[in-house]
Amino acid sequence: MRKVAAIHDLSCYGRCSLAVILPVLSVIGVQCCPLPGTVLSTHTGGFGPVQRTDLTGQVDGTLRHWQELGLCFDGIYTGYMASAAQIHQAIEAVERLSGANTQVVVDPVLGDHGRLYTSITPQMARAMGQLCQKAQVITPNLTEAAILLGLDPETLLDQRREDLAMELSGQGQRSVVVTGVTPEPGYTGAVWYDHTTGTSGTTVAVRAPGEYPGTGDLFAAVLTGSLMMGESLERGVSRAAHFITRCASYTAALGTDVREGVLFEPLLPLLLGDALAMDDRI
Repeated sequence: MRKVAAIHDLSCYGRCSLAVILPVLSVIGVQCCPLPGTVLSTHTGGFGPVQRTDLTGQVDGTLRHWQELGLCFDGIYTGYMASAAQIHQAIEAVERLSGANTQVVVDPVLGDHGRLYTSITPQMARAMGQLCQKAQVITPNLTEAAILLGLDPETLLDQRREDLAMELSGQGQRSVVVTGVTPEPGYTGAVWYDHTTGTSGTTVAVRAPGEYPGTGDLFAAVLTGSLMMGESLERGVSRAAHFITRCASYTAALGTDVREGVLFEPLLPLLLGDALAMDDRI
């Protein structure tokens, strides 16, 4: 069984971060080894002041122990980091835990809707750029893509998305998936560039009503699991995008509190076992 070290925060309420990554990777058939850098009482999307516990010291000790055990992972996935120090720990984790065929997937959680998140500093944004250079795959949204390139997010409106993905690839050194693209009204999608094949494209899915926290984590989890199971980048992006659409539509129909995220749990059977090798059911 393939193993993925997942370096992220753990939000104890609300469907995001490791609370999403763990079940999704597990149901796909990948062992998820969580490495939380921060524990939050809830996610930060509307529940008021959040109780935070910094686990930076624990991360360092865990990395030392894993290295002493000689552990090596098939994949390393990173998400939200609470400080520049944690981002540098993630860089160290990639260096310590990677083997010859380890795939590193970085979701550079920096901002959205044209601005940095309030907890993200310019120093953290620069460190995240360094972490992205260690990755085989990065999954920024449009705002994060602009930040990584040192651009004003509004300037991306005038730039072809395929060109943007190629520029982020570092001259073809890594694959890029830019999420949150609106190809036309009523649809959402992602632009991708696959550095292993030199191909690029846009994956389009119907936009479900509502905007939910944690969908970026859900997207990255399905994509990472798909890659671990040997699927192509294009196939993984398609599965992730359509799975999120299905989950969001299901959630909207039930009318639950948006802050709780999408109800993905009842739909996890769509990702079971060799469903990844079947025709699209999602």
